Amino acid sequence: MTRFNRSNNLAGWIVFAISFVTYALTVERTASFWDCGEFIACAFKLQVPHPPGAPFFLLIGRMFSLLAFGDLTNVAYWINMVSVLSSAFTILFLFWTITLLVRKFIGKKDEELSTADIVTLIGSGAVGALAYTWSDSFWFSAVEAEVYGMSSFFTAIVIWAVFKWERIEDDAAANRWLIFIAYLVGLSIGVHLLNLVTIPALALVYYFKKYKQHSFWGGVAAFVGGLIILGIINSGIIPGLPTMAGKFEIFFVNSLGMPYKSGVIVFIVLFIGALVWGIRYAQKKEKVLLNTGLLSLAFVLIGYASYLMVLVRAEYNPPINENNPDDVLSFVSYLKREQYGSRPLLFGPSFVSRPISQKRGAPMYRKQNGKYVIYDYRPEYEYEPGSSMLLPRMYSTQGGHPQLYRQMTGLVEGQKPTMGHNLSYMFSYQIGHMYWRYFLWNFVGRESDEEGAGNMLPWDAFKEYPSSIAQNKAHDNYFMLPFILGLLGLVVMYYKRKKDLIVLGLLFLLTGVALVIYLNSPPTEPRERDYIYVGSFYIFCIWIGMGVVAIADALSKLVKIASSRAIVATSIGLVVPLMMGVKGWDNHNRDNRYHSVDFAKNLLNSCAPNAILFTGGDNDTFPLWYVQEVEGFRTDVRVCNLSLLGTDWYIDQMKRQTYLSEALPISLEKENYAFGKNDIVPFYEVPSVKDGIDLKEYMGLVKQENKAIQVPLTSGDMTSILPSSVLFLPVNVEAVKKMNIIQPDLLPMLADSLSWTIGKGDLYKSDLIMLDIIATNDWKRPIYFSSTLGGSSYLNLKEYMQLEGYAYRLLPVKVPGASEGYVNSKVMYDNLMNKMFWRGLDDEKVYYDNTYLGSPVFTARIAFLRLAGQLINEGKKEEAKKAIDKALAVMPDKSIPYDQISASFIAPLFELGETKKALEISETMATRADEVLTWARDNGTTKRRDTNVYLYILQTIVQENRQAKQEEAAKKYEAIFQKHLTAFNMYGGE
Repeated sequence: MTRFNRSNNLAGWIVFAISFVTYALTVERTASFWDCGEFIACAFKLQVPHPPGAPFFLLIGRMFSLLAFGDLTNVAYWINMVSVLSSAFTILFLFWTITLLVRKFIGKKDEELSTADIVTLIGSGAVGALAYTWSDSFWFSAVEAEVYGMSSFFTAIVIWAVFKWERIEDDAAANRWLIFIAYLVGLSIGVHLLNLVTIPALALVYYFKKYKQHSFWGGVAAFVGGLIILGIINSGIIPGLPTMAGKFEIFFVNSLGMPYKSGVIVFIVLFIGALVWGIRYAQKKEKVLLNTGLLSLAFVLIGYASYLMVLVRAEYNPPINENNPDDVLSFVSYLKREQYGSRPLLFGPSFVSRPISQKRGAPMYRKQNGKYVIYDYRPEYEYEPGSSMLLPRMYSTQGGHPQLYRQMTGLVEGQKPTMGHNLSYMFSYQIGHMYWRYFLWNFVGRESDEEGAGNMLPWDAFKEYPSSIAQNKAHDNYFMLPFILGLLGLVVMYYKRKKDLIVLGLLFLLTGVALVIYLNSPPTEPRERDYIYVGSFYIFCIWIGMGVVAIADALSKLVKIASSRAIVATSIGLVVPLMMGVKGWDNHNRDNRYHSVDFAKNLLNSCAPNAILFTGGDNDTFPLWYVQEVEGFRTDVRVCNLSLLGTDWYIDQMKRQTYLSEALPISLEKENYAFGKNDIVPFYEVPSVKDGIDLKEYMGLVKQENKAIQVPLTSGDMTSILPSSVLFLPVNVEAVKKMNIIQPDLLPMLADSLSWTIGKGDLYKSDLIMLDIIATNDWKRPIYFSSTLGGSSYLNLKEYMQLEGYAYRLLPVKVPGASEGYVNSKVMYDNLMNKMFWRGLDDEKVYYDNTYLGSPVFTARIAFLRLAGQLINEGKKEEAKKAIDKALAVMPDKSIPYDQISASFIAPLFELGETKKALEISETMATRADEVLTWARDNGTTKRRDTNVYLYILQTIVQENRQAKQEEAAKKYEAIFQKHLTAFNMYGGE
């Protein structure tokens, strides 16, 4: 081993250790928000997460979970460590990739490298690898149980292996490396498909090595060949092989009368037999390229075999079993992510296109009496002639999206988008806002962690920001140094290794802009999506490492001694990643942050025993799955996700017992809610039931598919309708009284019928199932609705709901005027004061980003506010004071800044005689609002920032102080409010 190889290996492991320690010290100790709770729960018990799954990631996560040694609260930490370790190995292979590439600049054999050469090489690798270690987006994914850390590892090792293969002169040894690369690609399929995007660019490395004469068209042919390999894996292998197996299965079962799985077995035997024969044939005939290709295919399939876990585990019906892919036909649908629909790529409709007909697409099968029976066809829509267009970027018709498209491009109502509008949206929003902004976050600077936050340029260091931004932990200005160093490295590569620059440039584009075009983002996302593009940031960090060579070359006239020049260049280069690490530490350190799990426990503890809890999005479902599946917390509560309740497989799961929770009371049968059946129940008012329809009778008619409540569709099929906007549900008053679920003072309001106006809108399948549960339950199990749900999810039943914490309980009692539900102060006080968890929310050293400061904190503060208001109304002022004191203590301004909900605490504080606290909150919030609004006005950012929130805060402060006879304070805040109200009216009232 040469001196360089020893130094290279040692330095690589040192960089690995630095990155590992960084991530281990900043890793989340429990389950983060978003998908992490689901992945941890699925890894711990090897369950089936959302499509297309990540079986290899789950298998590794399961192994790491065993390191908790039975301590269930530590399981999440150890599965998070999978990302820590994967990310540290990513940095290791990035380091070695940079030294491999920079070695080509020097052009010497390893044993001929001088000390100066070795220092330059090690310095380049260290600077580039550490820059990626401490880059914003990669660091974010490295400390939580998501697939992106492991996906980056496979991307890194594949890129390194390809450049390592390039250096091997012995053909036999080189071919073994190609097979190894194929195996890595196969394994990566079981984590994430990002790795596949690199194949077309890496095909050029093969071309440059294998062919002595290089030409433009030769390079194009190699790139196209890479695209073909990508297509074979992405379409031919991943969904293609299971699709072919499915066709065999249908033929053998339906046509030949064979048992289930016989067709799949025959297909597997034939395919493996053909592959083995091909490998033996190529070996005997000494066809090296064919042999290597077939062996590579075999090893891709061996890696891809991790997906067998999905089929095996789905057959056991675990509690989390998304899409239930328990046979090859449903498995194909799972792999294709069909539940999410599709986005047009090169040609398709725009958001103003209207479907004019619907035809039958691919048939859908289900098992029945030993056969596969077609129960429906996937719909394929045909649009009005001339409404489809090339490169359709503005396609989504989801709620609010058309209006956003118009705002972004200047379209007016009824105007069709042109290619110019398409391109404008693509460059300004999809590439500009949803990629370039993220790129600048990582290498130039980030204004804050607020949703939609912009970038910071070097001269912004002299700009005055309001304290809410200036003190934001994500307020980081890198003075463009990483960006400039990367550009220097790119220029050096242009002059020294143009061929490698082409490869890296294509990798950068494929994992960046090309991915943007392929994903075709809608005009709004539930969260920032920067983690998708870490592949392109990885490539840029290679150029950052090469910037050390540029610095060394620039110093050649000033520092004559080569070794000294290399040391100085490395020292200067290391300033960049060190600055990134120091600035980024506080907004990436997740130590002592537990509220994602505590929020889940608080939501579950808002429910009575054996409850049914309706939830909505990821963040009020996945953390609940985690605490139930992993920590075994409140497994008596059945969490029912409304986003999934419109799918037949999920309804089937809800009809089964899980842990301590019995099956949900759903009367409808499979044929009533199968895919395509009752997906939308349109409203058609029938005169005979105009004044209302009995909900139980209505559900019975739906179940029977009674013609009295059906209308024909254009396809000729019949569909159930909602015949009245008014529903009523008979109530057995005596039975309800014996249940003791109504507080005594509300018993006089208990009536023999629950009647309400559900409205004249169409019902979705999830609404229909909710109504079925309500009708069938007969109040035997508590039914709760999470307070985080959107307004339409409450089915207009809020007046019959009792707030008991973070959730509303449906009861057959209507309190006049309680349009937002009424508060059971006794139950809610006990829940909020004694049964909830608030770990670390009062610690200003703990980092809470926008996800935590949004719905979780809003939910908590609204709950305390509603409770305090009810206690005051009941004359229980001492308890009300304790409730507000608790809210202010567990969520103080120093760690959880006051928000618009906090402004509403001022009134009850005045009423309770807490004048000093009320005035302190008024002053703190008014000062902050004044500062933010002044800054927004002076910097012309009125459109980007929600100035209305701060105007509302000021208005509330003025009103409450005036109501409390605090005239001096009211006058002071009124002047501030009017100043900004006048100023923003000048901007058109924005």
